[in-house]
Amino acid sequence: MICPVCRSDMIVVEHSKIELDYCTSCRGVWFDSGELELLLESVGLGGPEPLLANLADSTEARSVEKKRKCPICLKKMKKVLIGQEPHILLDICQQGDGLWFDGGELAQLVGQLASKAGEKLTPQQEIFAFLQDVFKTEE
Repeated sequence: MICPVCRSDMIVVEHSKIELDYCTSCRGVWFDSGELELLLESVGLGGPEPLLANLADSTEARSVEKKRKCPICLKKMKKVLIGQEPHILLDICQQGDGLWFDGGELAQLVGQLASKAGEKLTPQQEIFAFLQDVFKTEE
């Protein structure tokens, strides 16, 4: 798969039988439809309601960031805000193919969800914390 940001080839990272497409150049992550919910659920951070259930219907966020093309259907993706302050600006395929996290955004979301849960990390969450570290941006 080709990265929607820097046009580099992405690698596949597998965790809990979920394949994530990861760009080693810009550190972005592509989730096919439903993969984020599966990943969060596998580490105990998922709730009964899908996290991204209504993103396609949400209002497009205003941003100076260039619109990106979905790496699957090649159509421009919609920009939406999720999470707590500071919000996370995601790119979501309007055809339902998946969503894109820029480098560091996945770590930000996981951090928000973990702090919201307010519990000590389980071994599965510790594994996910490792993945969170892998997907953070370089400072």
